[in-house]
Amino acid sequence: MALVPLDGSASSILHGEAGGAVVRRSVLPGGVRVLTEAMPGQRSATIGFWVGVGSRDEAAGMHGSTHFLEHLLFKGTSRRTALDIASAFDEVGGESNAATAKEHTCYYARVLDSDLPLAIDVIADMVTSAVLDPEDLEQERDVILEEIAMDSDDPGDVAHENFASAVLGEHPLGRPIGGTPEAIQGIRREAVLEHYRRYYAPQEIVITAAGSLDHDDVCRQVLEALSRAGWELEPGAEPVKRRDNRPAVIEGQHTVDVIRRPVEQANIIMGCPGIIATDERRQTMSVLNTILGGGMSSRLFQEIRERRGLVYSTYSFSAAYSDAGYFGMYAGCSPAKTGQVIQLLGAELERLAAEGVTEQEIAKAVGQISGGLVLALEDPGSRMSRLGRAELVTGHFQDIDTTLEKIRAVTAQDVQDLARELAGRRRTVTVVGPFDTAADFGL
Repeated sequence: MALVPLDGSASSILHGEAGGAVVRRSVLPGGVRVLTEAMPGQRSATIGFWVGVGSRDEAAGMHGSTHFLEHLLFKGTSRRTALDIASAFDEVGGESNAATAKEHTCYYARVLDSDLPLAIDVIADMVTSAVLDPEDLEQERDVILEEIAMDSDDPGDVAHENFASAVLGEHPLGRPIGGTPEAIQGIRREAVLEHYRRYYAPQEIVITAAGSLDHDDVCRQVLEALSRAGWELEPGAEPVKRRDNRPAVIEGQHTVDVIRRPVEQANIIMGCPGIIATDERRQTMSVLNTILGGGMSSRLFQEIRERRGLVYSTYSFSAAYSDAGYFGMYAGCSPAKTGQVIQLLGAELERLAAEGVTEQEIAKAVGQISGGLVLALEDPGSRMSRLGRAELVTGHFQDIDTTLEKIRAVTAQDVQDLARELAGRRRTVTVVGPFDTAADFGL
């Protein structure tokens, strides 16, 4: 069993995975953290540059600036134009992209192993030397407003965004990652530049890579790229501390929120506050979610779709962050069936809490989760992301075998205990559909 703390500044071998994969970690001058997983037999590698800043970290007047900045880093540096950045990966058949989340931002690329030095150089250039040209900023402002408008046209996205906001309340995690149209219209270049200078620094950076690679070569190439950008890499500098993982007080709200949209299908989410990312019950939450709403054999799917024919899609989900999280159940149905479906969602959670689960359901869920996990980790991108989350979120590396052991250790009693806890919390319902109030569907 391997559960390895990620601390200290010494270079270390964390673990040798099955199949000969080796995970290593080093802290470079400046406090830059590098984690790699060498995977024999691969011909490609995926590299990610992570910054531990997300939408929750934005000050007043800067909401949406993290996502705004992600867009701008692709617009050019002192060495490369936007076309140069795009062409660099196109010319070698590679892929590059970025993602902004509530607690981190990641810039990543997948390339042939021989092109990994190129990927490191280009992404390091973007992260360290973005121009943030005023004209580019104004152009990208319009692009982001179009992105927000696109999301607003998707009733499922609207339901999820409003549900998270309702459950988390005033907590910064409840804010939309992309900001609001009003916030994006009001963001000044100085605010984005301040955000960039504050967080894009050596001690904040985590670099993870997986695939056909050599750890020492990656560390050397990273140092060369960051030094070339003029970053001061002070020997012995310590990385920033991880986020505080003490649970915040999230009480949830016993409300039914209705967002009117002229759509043919109502989008319903019911849920409550959940568990945090480091909670020891996260494997239990995975098993609970799988049994309740994880696939075509789940209880929600079988009861609401197969037996009653009320929906096309229904599932359960959870989101976990450093100090807060939420749990929810989704269904999409004809507006006329909204009230009935809401009652059934609540009834299935309460039945799980009252009656528990069978050993057969546990065994099926464990098999489903285990198979999905192992298959996902056949991809270097998934392993790159696993290293990033381990360094930024949990503070320890856990190998596949240990993860599978923890999943297999989940008992029926564990699932029922967590279900009782969730069922006893204040329950929020969000409905997006052709309604003005909850009275329109009988609540």
